[in-house]
Amino acid sequence: MGMRADSKKGKLAIICGTGDLPRLLAEECRYTSQEYIVVEFEHIPLDWVKSHPVIGAVFERPGQLFARLKDFNCSMIVMAGAMVRAQIDINRLDDKGHELVEILAKTSKAGDDRTLSSIIKFFVTNSFTIIGAHEVRSDLLPNAGVLTNILPSEDDKYDVQRATDIVEAMGRADVGQAAVVAQGICLGLESIQGTDRMLAFVKNNRKGYASDANGSKGVLLKAPKPGQDLRVDLPTIGPDTVQNVFNAGLSGIVIEADGVMVLNQQKTVSLANDLGVFLWVRQKE
Repeated sequence: MGMRADSKKGKLAIICGTGDLPRLLAEECRYTSQEYIVVEFEHIPLDWVKSHPVIGAVFERPGQLFARLKDFNCSMIVMAGAMVRAQIDINRLDDKGHELVEILAKTSKAGDDRTLSSIIKFFVTNSFTIIGAHEVRSDLLPNAGVLTNILPSEDDKYDVQRATDIVEAMGRADVGQAAVVAQGICLGLESIQGTDRMLAFVKNNRKGYASDANGSKGVLLKAPKPGQDLRVDLPTIGPDTVQNVFNAGLSGIVIEADGVMVLNQQKTVSLANDLGVFLWVRQKE
């Protein structure tokens, strides 16, 4: 656990979206004595920051943010958590904000991966180094293998291969990073709404499909997109994912080794065992 020795130069800025990941990174920095500061955007209030060093930020004013980060000797940035695309108030833009809006205008309709790549380039050209969340906490990427007491069946493995093919095709189109397959039938595809919404859809709409009572119940597969920059938007699962998979009537979860983070791994695996859901960290073939 902890940051790579060659990355520990200067202070780390944690640019925060929603979810548990930003908090886990901040707690890790505090635990390892890595100098850090939490960046809290005005439209994403955080209920856990009181015990951490924090600065506020306005999406339309990246120039202001850059200046403050440099004042704090922040040379590294990690982007963590879900970030909803906010409405931009053009009257609030600073000079760097105008630059960013021009960049986003060219990429926002091309898919998340291209948009995020352009944002990374924007930060890099302004003298910041972008690192991945898994470089701050290496334990977020679990070892390959089945982590639960429950193992996937042969029928499950067939569904996993089918789901792998589907997710790879989706990834090439820069659409999503997850799919649900049962008895060879695709029951759900991840889009901009995210994995939890997809699992809720499967729960409410699977009746009448994959109806062989003796067949597989279905699997959730998550993997990064082909060629994805793993410093940002790395797929993530956690206890909520396990609960939602169980609620959707699925047998298990499969994630790509070295490509999907597991939050609160001990709790996630324990819950999966309690619910009878397998969790397989599968090597990419």
